[in-house]
Amino acid sequence: MTTHIIKLSEPSSSILEAINRWENDPTLIPLIRPNRNKLDLERRGKMTLDDLTKRLENHHMYLIYLNELLVGAWIGITIGESEGRGKGIGYVAIQYLEEQIKMQGLKRIELGVFEFNKQAQKLYYKLGYKKIGSIESFTFWQDKMWTDIRMEKYV
Repeated sequence: MTTHIIKLSEPSSSILEAINRWENDPTLIPLIRPNRNKLDLERRGKMTLDDLTKRLENHHMYLIYLNELLVGAWIGITIGESEGRGKGIGYVAIQYLEEQIKMQGLKRIELGVFEFNKQAQKLYYKLGYKKIGSIESFTFWQDKMWTDIRMEKYV
C-alpha cells in the first residue's frame, strides 16, 4: 500500500467529478459540512471547474492517493472513497498537512470535529490535538442538532 499526497494546483474534470461525488455522498455529507436542518442535510449540488478553480485562489487543497486511486482531499480531511478508509490514511494525511503548515511558518492548528464523529476525534487526540471549546447545536444529523468540538495543536 502506497499513500501519497499532492497539492491541487490545476483541477481537472476527473478530480472535479470525485469532489462532486464526495460532496453529494449521503454517508459523507454529515461528516464534511455543517447542516442547520434536514433541508441542508438533503441539499445536493454540483461544483463547476470554474468554481473549483476560484476556490483554489483562497484555499489550499491536497489530494490523497492510495496506490493510484484518488481517495481524499482537503484539511478537515475527507477520505471520500471507501477503499481508503480504515487504513491509516487519515493519520498520514494529517501529519503531512502539519508539516506543510510548519513550512509556512505557522505554529498553531485549530480544527473542528462534529460530536458524533468519534473516529475522527480519536485520530486527532492520538495526534496530540486538545479540546479547546465547543459550539453547541452546530450541525443537524439523525434528526437532532450536534455540537462542533474545537481542537488545537501547536506544531
